[in-house]
Amino acid sequence: MTAPARTRTSDDLIRAEEPVLAHNYHPLPVVVARAEGSWVEDVEGRRYLDMLAGYSALNFGHRHPALIEAAHRQLDLLTLTSRAFHNDRLAGFAERLAALTGLDMVLPMNTGAEAVESGIKVARKWAYDVKGVPADRATIVVAAENFHGRTTTIVSFSTDEQARAGFGPFTPGFRVVPYNDLAALEAAVDETTAAVLLEPIQGEAGVIIPDEGYLAGVRELTRRKGCLFIADEIQSGLGRTGRTLAVEHEDVVPDVLLLGKALGGGIVPVSAVVARREVLGVLHPGEHGSTFGGNPLAAAVGTAVVELLETGEFQRRAAELGLVLRGGLTELVGKGVTGFRSRGLWAGVDVDPALGTGREISERLMREGVLVKDTHGSTIRLAPPPTRSPLSPRSRRGAASSPRSRRSGRS
Repeated sequence: MTAPARTRTSDDLIRAEEPVLAHNYHPLPVVVARAEGSWVEDVEGRRYLDMLAGYSALNFGHRHPALIEAAHRQLDLLTLTSRAFHNDRLAGFAERLAALTGLDMVLPMNTGAEAVESGIKVARKWAYDVKGVPADRATIVVAAENFHGRTTTIVSFSTDEQARAGFGPFTPGFRVVPYNDLAALEAAVDETTAAVLLEPIQGEAGVIIPDEGYLAGVRELTRRKGCLFIADEIQSGLGRTGRTLAVEHEDVVPDVLLLGKALGGGIVPVSAVVARREVLGVLHPGEHGSTFGGNPLAAAVGTAVVELLETGEFQRRAAELGLVLRGGLTELVGKGVTGFRSRGLWAGVDVDPALGTGREISERLMREGVLVKDTHGSTIRLAPPPTRSPLSPRSRRGAASSPRSRRSGRS
């Protein structure tokens, strides 16, 4: 008789990864097997409150029913054609996303890094075809401490040496200036500048929020200087900060938006470059592409994401719960927390280094049933999904019930 297969424990699975997976991540030692709403459960049945939400990829919580239904429905019909053919879901997705953002055209891609790379290509092509920059001389101005991805081009203009070391030679054509410094930005922009590429809020740097008026100043400067403003809203966008887009806090409309993460609803990778017609219109057949970009499954899920955002419910909830989060963090200042920055349901929390590194604090919170992730030093990031009760106290370690058996506040 064949013995029944032994269920692999968390420790078993973590050890099994070591010889077969590239070591480009250092995850917390929790092995998630199931999830719903704001809650996840490991293979032993321990429940945790997810306060990271996949770096904002899960802005609607895990397995939101409307998104799961859209994916299931499309799986029964069509998943991929490539862009060699049209499909019946792509036009509707592009129409709805353009309307949501107030822009004209959509270039669908898959990952956030692909969206950034595509935005860079589009900006350079626009500089040559429209602005008249001499061939191969276009420059793009970026901010120090940025995080736009980890491809070779993107790390070329990173100021994080861990992301750069060992990956040269680097791509030229970028100028780095301090974030939140309009004077430095103006000094860097000249007749060769195709675009200014910025995160409206710097996520990986520790949720760094610029001074009021900075984004409006960037918008005014780029218009005056005749270059594009590209806003990387891959983490900050789609409801995270209490608005559909973080630039809306200053009533700014950039020329180009980069979207990703939450656009796929935590189900499939979906990203997009969304821009004015005269910008994206510079692309012609054969100049850029993606086999999976705009596939029917991604378009179906992306459309369902846009439909959730069109109601405004998640934006309102992020704003309301953000006030609760901010109030709780304020009470902790001087009690182990030295400071924090927050907007909507997104916060960077500076913990007293005497209490441990950000990694050590994250591991201690994990043992208490709360999942967060460190960034630099003793700073941790909080980005809970704006479900109805993401701050519920029912996350205590040892809770035996399945996440499927409790209402998790999902809409």
